[in-house]
Amino acid sequence: MQDVLAKLDAMRNGARMGGGQRRINAQHAKGKLTARERIELLLDEGSFEEWDMFVEHRCTDFGMDDNRIPGDGVVTGHGTINGRAVFLFSQDFTVFGGSLSEAHAEKICKVMDQAIKVGAPVIGLNDSGGARIQEGVASLGGYADVFLRNVLASGRVPQISLIMGPCAGGAVYSPAMTDFIFMVRDTSYMFVTGPDVLRTVTHEVVTAEELGGAQTHSTRSGVADLAFDHDVEALLQLRRFMDFLPFSQREKPPERRCTDPVNRYDYSLDTLVPPNPNKPYDMKELIHKVVDEGDFFELKPDHAKNIIVGFGRMNGSTVGIVANQPMVLAGCLDIDSSVKAARFVRFCDCFNIPIVTFVDVPGFLPGTAQEYGGIIKHGAKLLFAFAEATVPKVTVITRKAYGGAYDVMSSKHLRGDVNFAWPSAEIAVMGPKGAVEIIFRGDSSDPAKIEQRTEEYRQKFANPFVAGSRGYIDDVIFPSGTRKRVCRALAMLRNKQLENPPKKHDNIPL
Repeated sequence: MQDVLAKLDAMRNGARMGGGQRRINAQHAKGKLTARERIELLLDEGSFEEWDMFVEHRCTDFGMDDNRIPGDGVVTGHGTINGRAVFLFSQDFTVFGGSLSEAHAEKICKVMDQAIKVGAPVIGLNDSGGARIQEGVASLGGYADVFLRNVLASGRVPQISLIMGPCAGGAVYSPAMTDFIFMVRDTSYMFVTGPDVLRTVTHEVVTAEELGGAQTHSTRSGVADLAFDHDVEALLQLRRFMDFLPFSQREKPPERRCTDPVNRYDYSLDTLVPPNPNKPYDMKELIHKVVDEGDFFELKPDHAKNIIVGFGRMNGSTVGIVANQPMVLAGCLDIDSSVKAARFVRFCDCFNIPIVTFVDVPGFLPGTAQEYGGIIKHGAKLLFAFAEATVPKVTVITRKAYGGAYDVMSSKHLRGDVNFAWPSAEIAVMGPKGAVEIIFRGDSSDPAKIEQRTEEYRQKFANPFVAGSRGYIDDVIFPSGTRKRVCRALAMLRNKQLENPPKKHDNIPL
């Protein structure tokens, strides 16, 4: 028996070495951790239970029958993050460049299937050269098997992709279907077609970093939700991020003991909105002063900066926050911001996370670029997302809420549960000056009369009380008491029950 145990121990040690010490050293030289080191950092100490350590590929072509390494380029299993169960796979670049084979895909599918059954998140640590060319169509079939699991898991358990190396070709579509994508600067990249093929086909000369690096995807394309400086930071921040999420659609948002008083007033908020309606202010200041202990996990902070999305806590329970940012494009909604917020709202609705919306929006961004780009359809995505959401929805209008953008931003008409306004709120079809120039065209030659009409319009509509008189606003509140009022509203809505009409699925304007 001792001989058998010794042999098992030797086999385990061999599998843990992956592609060997030389390749491990090469991985470290690039500033990257190995697949197993990443798992050790991400999970609670000693919690990892590995599956399929001894799985090998079944390819016999191109000399592959003489080149078998246990694990076949991916480490899979389950463990805990702060005591909560997660399933994960970590691709091992030291083994065949982390390329995906049929057996490699089967390992990933196994943990995804189990995660769906038990209701636990799936975390993918991606570091792969793509499909294993030696296996041909079997490798492509393996990708499709993984893609199917991504679709089946969507809305049932959270799926998070952490891109920690190359991710190219068909491999990018699995992360694209997950809920969140994080990347590491300078060592990770994602693209459908690489720089070499691009140079040959389109004669474009571009580096891998410029084409699909973390900076590109976290700023320009919006594919990535966050970019981190190195593996360690990415893994530690992922641990923090997971604390905000319910681990399946069957769960309520996680709660932690709150030491921040629910009834806390912040009198600096009474002067946050400038007297000049055209002067910007930082909406993030409001968010940080309202959420528990100022702890706000922002997503896509460098993409579509005119809208802010992320997670915070109110009285210890997770909430999703959507807010216009007057500092960028005056807080206007455009194509990128609408898509960014719509995706976030739908995630919150999938996983029972209440949505708190802070509104200061003068409208949709005008211009031919927006119209040609489809702002009508993309703006409708955000409207659709808020309207279909059945989770608790609390809205606070801080200043401007003009035109269709007022409707879109979780208004009472889209089944907003509790809608507050600050005294500085202006709820109208458009700004006073533009409205007067349309209504009183005949007076356009008389500046004094236009000014008088503008002031009349401002007094009539540029305040929250007309909307309040119709019940579109539940209360006009003191800015300093925003935290208390929002927390009370969320507590009242804790057991809210609302269902959409039965149907196979909706048809959101994609």
